[in-house]
Amino acid sequence: MKNNLALLLYTSLLFIGYCLSGCGLQNQPELPILGTINSPYTFTNQKGESVSQATFAGKVYVADFFFTSCPTICPIMKTQMARIYKALKNEDRFLLLSHTIDPEHDTVEVLKDYSDRLNVSAERWHMVTGKKSEIYDNAMHYMLAAAEDEKAPGGFIHSGSFCLVDHQSRIRGFYRGTEKEAVDRLIKDIHRLLGEVAPK
Repeated sequence: MKNNLALLLYTSLLFIGYCLSGCGLQNQPELPILGTINSPYTFTNQKGESVSQATFAGKVYVADFFFTSCPTICPIMKTQMARIYKALKNEDRFLLLSHTIDPEHDTVEVLKDYSDRLNVSAERWHMVTGKKSEIYDNAMHYMLAAAEDEKAPGGFIHSGSFCLVDHQSRIRGFYRGTEKEAVDRLIKDIHRLLGEVAPK
């Protein structure tokens, strides 16, 4: 529990520092580089397929953390993520990556049902499960919070932000996944980054 709280504090401070520095503001000529995702991982998506860094090599993508039984912000986040999916579902150079932070409940079958109810394709939007420790470690690399908390609604706390990653695995921005205006800006920034990727 102490490690989870330390992780939450660490990621929160990183995000506050990012906000105070003014990074990612709309009037900047180009998106900042805030870090690089270079930790190895292998998870399993809603189709039972392995998902790793290689899945996202050369792709622009958006990552977040959620759990299917979340009673608070997750439904709003997934509504906004679905907007991103619809706006870019025909773009081969773009993907979505949602990690469950409750892998004991969110099995492949549960994620498949959740994905089906959103009417989305696993080829474009990977909803992944795996070892809890590895998922939480991955959250830290994305500078997002994920932790168990028995006092929190649903038993977990996590960041409500979406993390934008470019085709070189570099973090280029954070956006509040519960706010339409922030997601509107995210969609525009995705197109900006796609302009840096050679068309297929």
